[in-house]
Amino acid sequence: MSDQFQFQSKFPQQGQSIFSTMTRLAKEQNAINLAQGFPNYDCDPNLRDSVKSYIDSGHNQYAPMAGAEVLRIEISKLIKETSTINIDPNQITLTAGATQAIFTAIQVLVKQGDEVIVIDPSYDGYKPSIRAAGGTPIAYQIPLPNLTIDWDHFGSLITDKTTMIILNTPHNPTGMVLAKEDFDNLYELIKETNITVLSDEVYEYLTYDSQHYSIIQHEGLHERSVATYSFGKMLHCTGWKIGYAVAPDWITQEIRKLHQFVTFSVNTPMQFGIAAYLRNHKEKVTGLGKFYKKKKDLLELGLQNSRLEPLHTAGTYFKLYRYDAISQQNDIDFTIDVIKNHGVALIPISVFSEKPPASNFIRICFAKTEDTLTQACQRLCQL
Repeated sequence: MSDQFQFQSKFPQQGQSIFSTMTRLAKEQNAINLAQGFPNYDCDPNLRDSVKSYIDSGHNQYAPMAGAEVLRIEISKLIKETSTINIDPNQITLTAGATQAIFTAIQVLVKQGDEVIVIDPSYDGYKPSIRAAGGTPIAYQIPLPNLTIDWDHFGSLITDKTTMIILNTPHNPTGMVLAKEDFDNLYELIKETNITVLSDEVYEYLTYDSQHYSIIQHEGLHERSVATYSFGKMLHCTGWKIGYAVAPDWITQEIRKLHQFVTFSVNTPMQFGIAAYLRNHKEKVTGLGKFYKKKKDLLELGLQNSRLEPLHTAGTYFKLYRYDAISQQNDIDFTIDVIKNHGVALIPISVFSEKPPASNFIRICFAKTEDTLTQACQRLCQL
């Protein structure tokens, strides 16, 4: 770049994500990767065949901007079967993964100078999206190991500048699951305001103690909220980047105003293939909780004689462990040491918070094959 050219970054502090860093280190060290949240097994062959049939039959041009109607109808049916809520297919928008749904919702609902409350530790995509919209993220810190929200404390963060609250249930990275009572408490805090809510529910079927409660089931909150979902998480195909947003008409209209200029539409044959798969194999979706509970149980059993102390996991395919009995290192140094010396990649929890308290917790992803989990547990038991 020439001396005359000047550029000021909008994101001067934003570097490579911890997920990319740990995955790179895992490859360099030939380590078992329990860090990044993706399965190391393929999706159902029936799903692949379904998508391929639509590629072969010529469904290869632009889909409708809002998403293929046949898939939006199937999503509506799925919501009705699992939550008894009637959602108009016209209130569903297909997106390039839940990440794009989240980004787009934030861009249309958050303005310059607004404040957005985020629950830390939190998925790392929320805050950059808030800043891109000109907003300021305000963090409510979950006091680990206590996996509950103090709604009185939470309410103290609400100001005249607060325009949005972001929820994530089941919660990444802690595994916390919000109950109806949590949504009731939130509604009492914001019912007299113009605050909107973005509810990230990509792990909706991965619950182990109780059935997932969605914000779209809450009568008071639904009309001011957008919920986002991921077929990548639902169908073990994270690389396909197909997600969707569910919102009332007025929010859906705003989302589509921008969505049409971000991607216009998303992958056509995959939309039709997924729709056919949902019609014929819905039990694969509704049975995800049982599928992942077996993996969670395998991880817990494999580490029960280790010096890692588990926290309770109510949802997601992640589990937190405390490592104070092993090391007094900070969590970043500890995870790097485990990769280099024990061949397992983990995620330090501090990277999920804006101003993290001292952390001695790591996150383990158990969306892996039995062999992978068994080998990883054997190595971690040597810590």
